[in-house]
Amino acid sequence: MNDPKLQMPDRHKTELAIQIDSDLLEQVRHLTNDPSKVVEVALRQWLRSELYRDEDNARTLPRNPPLPPRGEWND
Repeated sequence: MNDPKLQMPDRHKTELAIQIDSDLLEQVRHLTNDPSKVVEVALRQWLRSELYRDEDNARTLPRNPPLPPRGEWND
């Protein structure tokens, strides 16, 4: 933990203050001790359009189920 590489700030990064919902931050902290990494990766994916929307992952279902042919239960 006393490694000087870990204590030196990264010269290519800029400190940024954001306001975030406390519940969302708690969920992120549950996953990792470094929420800034999660935000950074999410921004990179968003800028590269790698983030999939919910509708992209959803199955396409027909709006109405097809009716059975006459003579079955549709008499």
